[in-house]
Amino acid sequence: MIKGIKWSILLIALVALFWWLTQEKPVKVTWVSPSIGSVESIVANTRSGTVEACQRAKLSFPIGGQIEHIHVEEGDIVKKNEPLMTLWQRDRLAKVAEAKALVSAKTRNQESVCITASNDQKIVARNRQLLKQKLTSEEALDNAQAIAQASKAACLSAHSEIDIAKAMLETAIASLDQTELYAPFDGMVAEITGELGEYATPSPPGIPMPPAIDMLTHDCHYISAPIDEIDAGQLALGMPVTITIDAFSNRSFNGKVKRIAPYVQDYAKQARTVDVDVSFDDVSMLNNTQLLTGYSADISIRVNNAENALRIASDLIVDGRYVYLLDEQGIIRQKEVSTGISNWQLTEITAGLDKNDRIISSLAVEGFEVGRKAIEDTSPGGVTR
Repeated sequence: MIKGIKWSILLIALVALFWWLTQEKPVKVTWVSPSIGSVESIVANTRSGTVEACQRAKLSFPIGGQIEHIHVEEGDIVKKNEPLMTLWQRDRLAKVAEAKALVSAKTRNQESVCITASNDQKIVARNRQLLKQKLTSEEALDNAQAIAQASKAACLSAHSEIDIAKAMLETAIASLDQTELYAPFDGMVAEITGELGEYATPSPPGIPMPPAIDMLTHDCHYISAPIDEIDAGQLALGMPVTITIDAFSNRSFNGKVKRIAPYVQDYAKQARTVDVDVSFDDVSMLNNTQLLTGYSADISIRVNNAENALRIASDLIVDGRYVYLLDEQGIIRQKEVSTGISNWQLTEITAGLDKNDRIISSLAVEGFEVGRKAIEDTSPGGVTR
């Protein structure tokens, strides 16, 4: 009897052990609850953007010539219309002096001719009075009138000759200006190509040559960045932007969209993009920042915003509409949700969740499947997605 009881107990223990060994163990998962806050819809650049100078000019001479003077050095701050570089120009200076002398001579000649014309008009008036008194002949009056008309025409011609001389002077000055480079705006001399005595050559058609002076603004910058054509339709002028610059990884700057290119860039083997220019909101923030033209930069354009929204991490949403929950019984459930504004970090949930739901964040754990029992993984190294 006792032996039978022992065997019964052993059998029950073996059955219990088998059941326990074959029982499916709960999956250890981590979970998070939705939070309340703001969600921004963001459009970002597809490739790295660039810090650009507000104004930049690559200045070259329209003619060839020997460099006679370089008035500035690289890094100099210059004012608008300040001379930068001069070619040999003595022959053109002589042409200007010759043209000025010609204007002066033509002016003096015009004064002489017009004085004579004025006097001939007086002679005609006197001959008319004498003819009334029968003290001269009509023939004499006709001769006086002819001389007066001729001298008047000569006076007008002398005026025209002055205009011609002045035009020649303008031509000589324009020719002289071709040997000078002036600053087109206030800025900094970035680079100088050429040395004293060297021959400066203008660019032949279709063959780019280095500019003699590369000049840009040192205190005014903006960001130019490419945006995918798919996102370009959401953009508008004045939209707020967050700017990050690789050289200042610990800082960000606020800006606004100031220009959207009216065409799409179509480069070979690259996505089609639209160039967007962004200005800085607070220029004073840049006063202590050595912002250099050419720095790489990224922009995040805030297209839309939702305040006090129920939100979760965007990577918790599967196929754009599902999340996995841990229900009150500790069972993994799949639930469909409706979403609103989203970005690569956060997504607004408009329906399907409340702030007390437990959303599973460790979807990559072994054995994870809908309907299976799960428990919270409280270990420091718990698997998360």
